[in-house]
Amino acid sequence: MVKGGEIDLVVQRGQTIAFVEVKARGDLDEAANAIHETKRRRLCWAARIWVTRNPWAVGATLRGDAVFIAPGRLPRHTVEAYTLNLD
Repeated sequence: MVKGGEIDLVVQRGQTIAFVEVKARGDLDEAANAIHETKRRRLCWAARIWVTRNPWAVGATLRGDAVFIAPGRLPRHTVEAYTLNLD
């Protein structure tokens, strides 16, 4: 966690690092809609800070994934659910 944002999960497979937001709501679509513009900006800010603190990851492929959770449904993993703007 950094001031102004947090990342729920940071996972790596090979040369890809995913910054994963987990959202639980009443249904999966509602969970997906919970990643609004303000939340995306905060996620990008936190990811940018994470990369500066982990210089070994600079050459990796970075992406913004999400896992959506709703009662009675299997979780939905969405690859590149939001665009990481680290500029």
